[in-house]
Amino acid sequence: MSEPIVSLRDVSKRYGDTLALDQVNLSIQPGRIVGLVGPNGAGKTTLLKCLLGLAPYTGSIRVMGKEPVRQRQELLRDVCFIADTAILPRWIKVHQALDFLAGVHPRFNRAKAEAFLKETKIGRDKKVKQLSKGMITQLHLALVMAIDARLLVLDEPTLGLDILYRKQFYTSLLNDYFDQERTILVTTHQIEEVEDLLTDLVFIRDGRLILDKSLEDCQASFAELEVAPEHVDRARALGPFHERSVLGSSVMLFENKSREELATLGRLRIPGIADLFVAKMQQGV
Repeated sequence: MSEPIVSLRDVSKRYGDTLALDQVNLSIQPGRIVGLVGPNGAGKTTLLKCLLGLAPYTGSIRVMGKEPVRQRQELLRDVCFIADTAILPRWIKVHQALDFLAGVHPRFNRAKAEAFLKETKIGRDKKVKQLSKGMITQLHLALVMAIDARLLVLDEPTLGLDILYRKQFYTSLLNDYFDQERTILVTTHQIEEVEDLLTDLVFIRDGRLILDKSLEDCQASFAELEVAPEHVDRARALGPFHERSVLGSSVMLFENKSREELATLGRLRIPGIADLFVAKMQQGV
């Protein structure tokens, strides 16, 4: 296995009396698309800030072998970060944004950005404040996909956009940007929209990681069982970590249980990410 592109060891972060990150350990391999998922206040943005050298922390972080706070300038040559579509100055014109990036980022390919913008209705003399949210998203995509970054960090990149532009964002990201040499780390509340995009899942709650698995491992480890009424007691005896009622039926989630045995008790399927997320968030609460 190659060296991880991101490595966190026992990372903690406090804001006054609030423990935003609590002994986090995480390793991300190159060429993966990782979804960092958690409720508001879980620590997602704090974790990203630490990774990017924007906040001090205790513990150890290495991103592409560099220490984020001490080597931040070197690090940002290989990292691209988008918080949301509000980060572009409203007064800037499209051509000025292109000029700026061409002047400051050594890996920005202006021709590639221009080629993407030709597929849109965005005028080069338009100011950001004159663009719709969808157009701003398209502009963001043009800028991002023209930067040859090894690591792309996205923090709720489609927040506030309608479903058409959210889908366009992720489709373009996958088809026009991602390759096996690049790595993407994305936080989002729209779990279903990124389900087919991700290779790895990381769930965070109260500053702690409660799940860190590849999608393949999730599919192998977790099972959702719609239990036949006569087998409810037997199913509960096997120790599901979550149970809910759907149209009068009991639906239980299991981890690392025999699928052959579970299949004798009802209808078995692989849980969706959203259902798995809700179950893990409620586990032990």
